[in-house]
Amino acid sequence: MKVCERLFLNRFNPLVAPFLDPLQFAYKASRSCEDAILLLLQCLYSHLEHHGNSARVMFFDFSSAFNTIQPHNLATKLINMGIPHGFIHWIVKYLTNRTQFVKLGPTCRSNIITSNTGAPQGTVLAPFLFTLYTSDCRSQEKICPIIKFADDTAMAGLIRGNDDGAYLCQLQSFVDYCDSNFLQLNISKTKEMIIDFRRNAVEPLQS
Repeated sequence: MKVCERLFLNRFNPLVAPFLDPLQFAYKASRSCEDAILLLLQCLYSHLEHHGNSARVMFFDFSSAFNTIQPHNLATKLINMGIPHGFIHWIVKYLTNRTQFVKLGPTCRSNIITSNTGAPQGTVLAPFLFTLYTSDCRSQEKICPIIKFADDTAMAGLIRGNDDGAYLCQLQSFVDYCDSNFLQLNISKTKEMIIDFRRNAVEPLQS
């Protein structure tokens, strides 16, 4: 099956490449997690060099990220990209009507269930489809870049003075995006880091 997935991906990737988020660093040639970290650090360092500036970074954690892909939502996004229907149909068939069960030993087996959401774990396509599914999740503010590596996501707020309005607005937009795309944020593991060298530093947001 993985051979089939790789063959499909070799044909599919060039079609969707122009639509992928440039700030998504996973599953791209010559891109790595280190590149994502370096970009985040570069944004912070260059901003904090100026007197009176501060920064806030929200590190988001998703619950079972790959399991939240909605096939028909993904299909709609692919249609809007102009992807040929044959590819879209193959992906929907790949993600839907998947039967699964748990087996323990030679005789103990659970009931068979059918899954119509998410992507199969341990497959070649699952991580790529998630990055494609979330490729339209992008910041509308240059001072609030959203940097991703697969499902690891960081939003940086580059704040001048005490004006964090754009950051808070973009943060709400991100939460709204997650709600409308059935992405489940793990609030307990989503953390904010504040970098503020002024005397009256702001307090982090509470979950």
